[in-house]
Amino acid sequence: MRKVDYLVIGAGIAGMSAAAHLARHGSVVVCEAEDAPGVHASGRSAAFAHFDMDSPLVRALTAASIPLLEEPAAKRHPALFIALEGQEDALDRVEAGYRKWQPGVRRLTADEARKLVPVLRAGEGGIIGALLDDQGRKLDAHAMLEGHRHALIAAGSEVATRANILALRREGSQWIADTAGQSYAAKVVVNAAGAWVDEVAGLAGVAPIGIRPLRRTVITFDVPADLDVSPWPFTKTVGPGFYIEPEGRGRLLACPMDEHDSEPCDAQPEEEDVALAAWRVEEATTLTIPRLASKWAGLRSFAPDRLPVCGFDPAAPGFFWLAGQGGFGLQTSPAMALAAEALATSGEWPEELSGVGVMPEMLARERLITPHG
Repeated sequence: MRKVDYLVIGAGIAGMSAAAHLARHGSVVVCEAEDAPGVHASGRSAAFAHFDMDSPLVRALTAASIPLLEEPAAKRHPALFIALEGQEDALDRVEAGYRKWQPGVRRLTADEARKLVPVLRAGEGGIIGALLDDQGRKLDAHAMLEGHRHALIAAGSEVATRANILALRREGSQWIADTAGQSYAAKVVVNAAGAWVDEVAGLAGVAPIGIRPLRRTVITFDVPADLDVSPWPFTKTVGPGFYIEPEGRGRLLACPMDEHDSEPCDAQPEEEDVALAAWRVEEATTLTIPRLASKWAGLRSFAPDRLPVCGFDPAAPGFFWLAGQGGFGLQTSPAMALAAEALATSGEWPEELSGVGVMPEMLARERLITPHG
């Protein structure tokens, strides 16, 4: 039996960033079921930080996080939010929400946007306007995860891979977690298992939060040899549609922004969603996609209100939730790690969070508890 102060379950960006902060306060082991950190959602993200999110809370967490995202994990790259025919109101809403945190965003005409992304289609069904944020951040999930792993190791803590949690129980003032190769005793268990957080809670006899894993599809494809797409902005429709992002000089990543209910699993792309991604890009641009370079799918996990959960479970002493970071986990991870550190160690609430209006109760598990359970 190995004794630690904090046992973190899940080595995605949520678990790894929180673990790196907790390692300043005591011994930490991160248990990851896969062969390496970030195999699922974190490693399959488009990895771009911006403020086009419906939730004011997520925008505030992003605002707190962006100053903490540094190279090589984050590089400045413009983001372009385009409105297709019929999406004028959506563009107005995005601009209104954006300006609170990035007042320098610029409203562009369709022609101005097409100078940045010349393949955008004009005319019926095409682009009618756009919003440009030249302060966006292109993120490198691997670099972020590795930075946290190195911080853990430097603090004398570790990541245990192939360490699936088989049993989890409370004994006295500690949690006992069994894996195939080792058992751990910890004062605090941090449940950062992504799509599997409710399964982990079930092992512990803790009530679930109703996590909802949603499958999303991504494709990559090569563009004509005379196109250099590397300076193109991350480009996203403000309503239903797609986003594209340059992957070097001659390749684009594309996503149809699909959401499909899924069980927690190693998500795989469905052919109809792959076809949808290609079709939406071809409908709104002059590009054709005769063949793909790659395709994949990932799970974005949401709490019932689609907001993150961070804090101790009121009915299970020492059981800490860090969940529901959906499609914004990478870009909010610095702020969420600060929150987890403060709450798990009973520390002071960070000025970085209070300064943007984020308070502990906004993230608490208690908000999801109804009078009936």
